[in-house]
Amino acid sequence: MKNKEIRDSLNDYLKSYFNDKGHYNKIIYDSASYSLNIGGKRIRPILMILSYSMYKDNWKDILPMAAAMEMIHTYSLIHDDLPAMDNDDLRRGMPTNHKKYGEAIAILAGDTLLNEAMSLMMSFSLRNGEGALKAAVEIAEAAGPEGMIGGQVVDIVSEGKKVSKDVLNYMHLKKTGELIRASVVVGAILAGANEDDKNKLNEFGQKLGLVFQIKDDILDVEGNVKKLGKNTLSDENNDKTNFISLYGLEYCKKECKELTENCIQILKTLSVDSTNLINLTYELLDREY
Repeated sequence: MKNKEIRDSLNDYLKSYFNDKGHYNKIIYDSASYSLNIGGKRIRPILMILSYSMYKDNWKDILPMAAAMEMIHTYSLIHDDLPAMDNDDLRRGMPTNHKKYGEAIAILAGDTLLNEAMSLMMSFSLRNGEGALKAAVEIAEAAGPEGMIGGQVVDIVSEGKKVSKDVLNYMHLKKTGELIRASVVVGAILAGANEDDKNKLNEFGQKLGLVFQIKDDILDVEGNVKKLGKNTLSDENNDKTNFISLYGLEYCKKECKELTENCIQILKTLSVDSTNLINLTYELLDREY
């Protein structure tokens, strides 16, 4: 199984999801589908499926849950890009949703994706029982005020301020890291992994989420706009503290490598073969977008 196969299957699922939906309200499906299908690394659903696949082979059966995770992630990007938030005009190499459809429709498109994700997860849980319901709760809580939204709140109220290491870690463990952590853990929950492995994967997911955010901060400073598909120096322009402004570029590069090695060591202690997750972890360290 290769990441490309997972990505292609997920892309096919997402591209067809809103087909033939809508009447007078069709623009909302067009807007939601636009942001959902203009690209993206699909890291969170791939993490979920790779985690699941360490224990079971039938990974296509959990595509609805993986798609729900990607919908939640995409809704957060639509809202992040809004003028009231980061005020960005480029995402995944294309105009942001509000630049194409207007601010009001962009807000509602984000709302649509969040609601569709919840509907997908509830329908999946009705068909697959308690384990699926536990996984759905994990995702919902990770996306909420004690998870991703909580991190976004701290990000907003910290603009123009120097924040402590603890506040910065909280912000990024929640804003970026929580959906990454949840993706890994949910794959294990859906597969019926043992408690020891689930605890280890939870720790792995937390560390990987931090690596992901630090790498984002590095790319925001020295990344290529064409490869990134979004504008650089966003944090600097919005007067936000990040890992670079607090610790410097070289420290952050070193921290990324050390945290990645910590992630790999955790994966090597699992009761199953974690080669595919190990490979993806290294790929995320070396990514250019």
